[in-house]
Amino acid sequence: MARYLKEGITEEESRAADQKVQQAVKSILDDIRERGDEAVRAYSERFDGWSPESFRLSQVEIEDLVAGLPEQTVEDIKFAQAQVRRFAEEQREALQDVEVETLPGVVLGHKNIPVNSVGCYIPGGRYPMVASAHMSVLTAKVTGVQRVAACTPPLNGAPPAATVTAMALGGADEIYILGGVQAMAAMALGTESIEPVDMLVGPGNQYVAEAKRQLFGDVGIDLLAGPTEVLIIADETTDAEMVATDLLGQAEHGPESPAILITTSENLARETMDEIERQLKVLPTADVAGKAWRDYGQMIVVDSREGAVTEADRLAIEHVQILTEDTDYFLENLTNYGSLFLGPETNVAYGDKVIGTNHTLPTKKAARYTGGLWVGKFIKTVTYQKCTPEASAMIGEYCSRLCELEGFSAHKEQADLRVRRYGSQRL
Repeated sequence: MARYLKEGITEEESRAADQKVQQAVKSILDDIRERGDEAVRAYSERFDGWSPESFRLSQVEIEDLVAGLPEQTVEDIKFAQAQVRRFAEEQREALQDVEVETLPGVVLGHKNIPVNSVGCYIPGGRYPMVASAHMSVLTAKVTGVQRVAACTPPLNGAPPAATVTAMALGGADEIYILGGVQAMAAMALGTESIEPVDMLVGPGNQYVAEAKRQLFGDVGIDLLAGPTEVLIIADETTDAEMVATDLLGQAEHGPESPAILITTSENLARETMDEIERQLKVLPTADVAGKAWRDYGQMIVVDSREGAVTEADRLAIEHVQILTEDTDYFLENLTNYGSLFLGPETNVAYGDKVIGTNHTLPTKKAARYTGGLWVGKFIKTVTYQKCTPEASAMIGEYCSRLCELEGFSAHKEQADLRVRRYGSQRL
């Protein structure tokens, strides 16, 4: 049985906030569908104070931004991208084409074909999310996507140099300084100056996530990756300082970011709440992290590790960190999460920035039915079939009877034609 020592806002309050976001996003998308570039520019000016001659950076502008960074910063970006690339390449190798003769003369197969064009959103706004370029742009190029367009918002009225560098080093074919719903709409729908893409990927705030949801159908999407979430499962073998630090490490992403502890130790839960308040007094991002903790933070006490698994799978949180004596138990038994961080030696910041696993992960319980962004999200697994004449006649007899059973006369004639034409070859 689970006991809540602290709860966040109610489901009713959360739904009401979601509905306001949905309405605002729909209005923006409808306007951009109608007015194209004109509307995109108007929203960029309104929300970001940004209206350059061209939203797309030229190659010279990109090179100047890269050259203006400290050498160590560029090397750090390259190191992180090497880790992401290595893991993505291993994942791509795991996706194999298949061809099998299921019956004499019947050959079935599937091919893994990359999506032709992808729009990558790299969040900015409060923080320049440099690492999101590795996760989306680089992963798409490793997969074999031909055209990758990437958007990120301006930072303090200028292109964010480190983010642009990561986009360029990741292999982006087009880089736009454009943020928010207007960026998602421009890439998905196309405008006079931006060619539409086949798929949208990347995380973002609640407005970006909702835009992606409403644009699904016009384009494909990777998953719904909204405000970040963290869940820590801990027992008495860990300490409040580490738990509090790791909860606030994700809460600082934004005021809507849930930070949750599930523990078998009520003492740890209470000590952690005290430690969070202590750290918030000195944390430079306390204004954001503190609001996220007040509105979305939760403390849940359970009786056993089995109870912890039950609660964690019900919540289906994006990042799940295990700070318990037996971490392998949770690796073997948890089923609903985006990415798992096992033991005190790793943490969500490693996954967010550098270790190599992808940080674009399912939020709002989407982990019940999907994993995070990886090379497989950029792949269309398509099937094909071929038959010898003899096999076609044999399959046709079965197909004819099954079509008649369902009342599909024209389907039946497709099969009967093959039986008449190729049946003599079965003799």
